Amino acid sequence: MAKKIVTDLELKGKTVLVRADFNVPMKDGEITDDNRIVQALPTIKYIVEQGGKVVLFSHLGKVKEESDKAALTLKPVANALTEQLGKEVTFVPETRGETLEQAVKDLNEGDVLLVENTRFEDVEGKKESKNDPELGKYWASLGDVFVNDAFGTAHREHASNVGIASNLETVAGFLMEKEIKYIGGVVENPDKPVVAILGGAKVSDKIGVITNLLKIADKVLIGGGMSYTFFKAQGKEIGLSLLEQDKVDFAKELLDRAGDQIVLPVDCKVAKEFSNDAEITEVSVDDIPADQEAMDIGPKSVELFKEQLQGAHTVVWNGPMGVFELSNFAKGTIGVCEAIAELKDANTIIGGGDSAAAAISLGYGDDFSHISTGGGASLEYLEGKELPGVVAIANK
Repeated sequence: MAKKIVTDLELKGKTVLVRADFNVPMKDGEITDDNRIVQALPTIKYIVEQGGKVVLFSHLGKVKEESDKAALTLKPVANALTEQLGKEVTFVPETRGETLEQAVKDLNEGDVLLVENTRFEDVEGKKESKNDPELGKYWASLGDVFVNDAFGTAHREHASNVGIASNLETVAGFLMEKEIKYIGGVVENPDKPVVAILGGAKVSDKIGVITNLLKIADKVLIGGGMSYTFFKAQGKEIGLSLLEQDKVDFAKELLDRAGDQIVLPVDCKVAKEFSNDAEITEVSVDDIPADQEAMDIGPKSVELFKEQLQGAHTVVWNGPMGVFELSNFAKGTIGVCEAIAELKDANTIIGGGDSAAAAISLGYGDDFSHISTGGGASLEYLEGKELPGVVAIANK
């Protein structure tokens, strides 16, 4: 279903509420990765150019008590936005009240204002996270229209996305539109053949995704820690490798049902300790020593996955192939990343989370058709679930 987007609105002179996703990593009050801020800029700039008055909402982290507030203020984000936009962004250190209301009234066309962390409303009764109807109505009263550009929270029903949307005309921003087009496109109308690559630690995190993608994809390649539960289901010795014993039967059932539609690694890198200094051995998945742990796929698996990718029109990747945070166990993830990046004629999509972080940190950010900004949201979208934040956007 096509959704209305920001270009469908007349914005001049209007107060435009925008839900962005500025849930950025911070250390000692400094932003360590500004990707989510950069991704929000096109929508903000467009509204500014059209003569709208921008009022930005976002959460940052989890605010459980008053003492959390100092470390989770959005002030550093306002400073980063001021720098990125080349114009002063007004920061209001409140989530409601006269100061905020007056600051919104004082905005001129093209001005930008950032409201304090919406999760500050969670300290007393989780008003934001539980989608308190009065809070959503109050925030909606500050503006004329609502642009939801926060895909990262689209799987959550919060006051700052669904709550505002239930009180105001709501459209998608450019980032949300892109996420619906690419991630939603994989689920609803993919250009076949489709190859899905799934990694990460746990089968339990991806049960819904694997099940749904087996209905959509021609091949599902499984690597990372989750693959060892599948090897256990095949009766292999997996040593000290990651295992979800309670998911072995599920893995066996999937393998029996899917046949050669599921492709597993053929070799791996093992070590006796979880360390970059550990002695590494490359072994077949049939020869994992009982006293060692597999921590990355091996070179033959990378080649196998490359072969499986040939001819694909749509590729979706979610989850690393090993412990990519340790450089000696990152080669499998790097190899898969390079293999996908080389597919110039395919729609290549990373479904957020660790695989997105890996691709960007490895320098492949520009080589994919789309890198999702929403880890949990993209996973639920790939499961085929309806996302409340997307449902709340007006249809064309």
